[in-house]
Amino acid sequence: MRMFDQIDHIGIAVEDLEKSLDQWRKMFNLRLHGIEEIKERGVKLAHLEVSEGPQVELISPLDKNSPVHKFLQKRGEGLHHVCFEVEDIHKALSTFQNKGVESIQDKPQKGAQGSLISFIHPRYFNGVLIELKQKKKES
Repeated sequence: MRMFDQIDHIGIAVEDLEKSLDQWRKMFNLRLHGIEEIKERGVKLAHLEVSEGPQVELISPLDKNSPVHKFLQKRGEGLHHVCFEVEDIHKALSTFQNKGVESIQDKPQKGAQGSLISFIHPRYFNGVLIELKQKKKES
C-alpha cells in the first residue's frame, strides 16, 4: 500500500446524531458498525458501513467546547473531513511537513477505535479538512 492510497472514511458533521443516523441508515441501507464517544475530542461518532469503499462517519459535538460545535456554528451541517488511512502516521506527517504543509496538532492524538489521528489544515486542500489515521496495531 502506498502511503495515501485508501480513504478510510468521510466525516459528516451533524447537529442531531440519532436523527441523522436514522436518515442515513434508511435512505442508503447502511449498516451501523458502532457508536463511540471520544471525550478527549468532545465528539460522538456513528460509523456506517457501505458494501465497498470508505465508511461514513457522522460526528456530533458532546458539548459547546467541542471543535465540531464550533464548526457547526460557523459552517452548518455537512462535510467535515476526508480521512486517509496511513501505515505510519509519523512518517506521513513528516512527508507533509517536508512539503511545507502543516498539521493542526503538534503530534498525533487518540482517535476512534484506538487509532492515532492527525488533521491537516484545510487551507492546503481547497478548504477540506484532511484527517490522517493510523489504525490500532493488532497484537
